[in-house]
Amino acid sequence: MTTWKRTLAILWCANFCAAAGMSQIIPFIPLYLAELGLHTERSIDHWSSWVFSAQFVTSFIFQPVWGSLADKYGRKPMLLRAGFGMGVMTALMGLVGAPWQLLVLRLVNGVFSGFIAMAISLQASVTPAENAGRALGTLQTGNIAGSLIGPLVGGLLAEWLDFRGCFFFTGAMLVLASVIVLIFVHEPKTQGRVRVKTKGSWRSLVGLWPVFLGSFMTQLAMMSIEPIVTIFTRSIYQGVHLTLAAGLVVATSGIANLVGTPTLGRLGDRVGQERVLLLAFLGAACAFLPQALAHALWLLLVGRFLLGLFVGGMLPSLQALVRKLAPEDKQATAYGLNSSATFFGNLVGPLIGGQVAAMYGIRSVFYVTMALLLLNAAVIGFNRRRLVPHRADEV
Repeated sequence: MTTWKRTLAILWCANFCAAAGMSQIIPFIPLYLAELGLHTERSIDHWSSWVFSAQFVTSFIFQPVWGSLADKYGRKPMLLRAGFGMGVMTALMGLVGAPWQLLVLRLVNGVFSGFIAMAISLQASVTPAENAGRALGTLQTGNIAGSLIGPLVGGLLAEWLDFRGCFFFTGAMLVLASVIVLIFVHEPKTQGRVRVKTKGSWRSLVGLWPVFLGSFMTQLAMMSIEPIVTIFTRSIYQGVHLTLAAGLVVATSGIANLVGTPTLGRLGDRVGQERVLLLAFLGAACAFLPQALAHALWLLLVGRFLLGLFVGGMLPSLQALVRKLAPEDKQATAYGLNSSATFFGNLVGPLIGGQVAAMYGIRSVFYVTMALLLLNAAVIGFNRRRLVPHRADEV
């Protein structure tokens, strides 16, 4: 097995553990806050939104910093910093006695975050450019699979261990992912401290702004409707299996991600990531139309599946373009900025979706998000030449 394929297999397992661990604690944060002394629905909603968003705020700020340090000292040390740091912080969340303590730890956890982003950067550094879309698409499926399975595991653990035990278990999973990397992943000697001698400029990353914008819009599109999709499902389905239907609607886009990410990643290697990216943005925008028009569950599921399928094409294309367009000595910095844009989309998406839904109704959120994706597709179209790597970049 070649080095990059071996690294891919190991990082896939590590990403799966990290994503499953983090996603399994999110669903019961409101219930945990109630256990910490909040008794009114209004106070729980208020604290839940702050606790949920806190990690994205500090992650957005610190991702470029860690990326820059990775270019100087190596990606593996930064990957281990994220894994062990988040593992310890998450375990400490199981010891808190007040909501404000949980909020502070979520903020600190965001400072340490970046495990998956740095895993992508490390994989990109050892993968030949002609295989970048395939490799990064496959790596992304580890994150997606972990995110899908995590809430189910979290629900089971909450029944068996209680909420505090879930935090301890999640911290252990993050530490396990870090140990896997520590033992089995070997960073090439060309990485690491040799990079201190390079003289790359931040100006060399200015040309990647369409990629960073695309990463921001991808997450905004997914997160604008995610917090209210269960409510929308309830408005069109009044059957006896509402909980199952809502879970299926949420999971459908993730399942489609598993199909679209590696498939469209390989297609991007053959025809060019910039072409697949344009197709994916147009397809994702169109996928919001059946969701907006849905008055039956099956049509909503079709729209969610198409959305997940095309978002699956965006993810490896954007990551591969960072790999091909960023200077060699600034690639981890570029991935840090790309990750920062992603976290910003996670933060802004629910705010936009909630505000639009409150003012104009839930269906309007689909139309607004569709318009934003079409605008971003136009940006990609106008900048296609900028996104075509020179041959020298692919050597």
